Amino acid sequence: MMVDLRGVSLAAILSLVAVCVTGPARAQSLVTTVPAGLNPKSVAVNLATNRIYVANSGNGSVTVIDGATYATSTVAVGTTPVAIGVNPATNRIYVANSGGSSVTVIDGATNATTVVATGTNPSAIAVNPVTNQIYVANTGSATVTLIDGETYATSAVTVGATPVAIGVNPVTNKIYVANSGSSSVTVIDGATKAMTAIFAGASPAAVAVNPVTNKIYVANSGSSNVTVIDGVTNATTAVFAGVNPAAIAVNVVTNMVYVANSGGADLTVIDGAINGVSTVTVGTAPAALAVNPTTNQIYVANKGSASVTVVDGATNTTTTVSAGTNPAALAMNPVTNKLYVANSGSGNVTVVDGATNRTATIAAGREPYHSAVNQ
Repeated sequence: MMVDLRGVSLAAILSLVAVCVTGPARAQSLVTTVPAGLNPKSVAVNLATNRIYVANSGNGSVTVIDGATYATSTVAVGTTPVAIGVNPATNRIYVANSGGSSVTVIDGATNATTVVATGTNPSAIAVNPVTNQIYVANTGSATVTLIDGETYATSAVTVGATPVAIGVNPVTNKIYVANSGSSSVTVIDGATKAMTAIFAGASPAAVAVNPVTNKIYVANSGSSNVTVIDGVTNATTAVFAGVNPAAIAVNVVTNMVYVANSGGADLTVIDGAINGVSTVTVGTAPAALAVNPTTNQIYVANKGSASVTVVDGATNTTTTVSAGTNPAALAMNPVTNKLYVANSGSGNVTVVDGATNRTATIAAGREPYHSAVNQ
């Protein structure tokens, strides 16, 4: 299924992430475990097709999971794939190959691939589905590669040192690049490619954008705080967080911001309206976040305790769900209310159903649904 996002309103964009709150979610449970490749580091969902894409950094592949049946196929990509971006409007998937200085483009309909050259060590990727432009942060060359989703033509812009994270506001067509090595954020105008440098905290590690409020949130791992950027004026505010914040996510419906503090066992919750802060206890070494705006549930991957903490956004009460070894990345499909957990240490994906209590486990080694494509 294709979705045309050209010329759409903000309301239509937000409908892709199912922003209509339907009421409290039921208890979370483990549904199944799906085999993936070696050392999966990133996972993404195409909401239009209900397909899940897992970047296996250890063997240069992407596992494609059918969200309805859990059947899998494998697509060969470049060396050390570490990040994935999806354009649901074009059904194209973009895989940043850190070891190969390239992006592999996967056709979601056929799994056919195209390779696009980038800068050195691409480590983060963001897609603007409205303009069909893709942005790749190249950690090793202090650049961002811009890819035209129609022609695959590329251009490059120079940003700060060691860019490690990137976010897009599709409403304003602005791109935000977190430069870990220069403690700054580069703002790129998607229309003109003009750039502005903004000072952030020490070693910014993650970026989240709220297109409704036009606020940008930058988790600074070295200074244990969050830089809040006003998207209109580029003015900044610093908000306290926990030790070594490594991931950040926004619920655009409630205007709450969630920060996973990997140096401890807690989650910082920021009220986007007043920048007020509260803290929620989670598992050890939280490393990744996902939000379901439909159910107001927040998911925290606890890399040190092989679990996912589920936070009720209304009450901040928590539930713990077991995952595989070293859960490193999360992706949520708010339409199906399914969470996908990439377990880097056990080479599989845990699927959590937010709507039922049924449980069933498939051993990763059995690979009951596995087939191969392009291998």
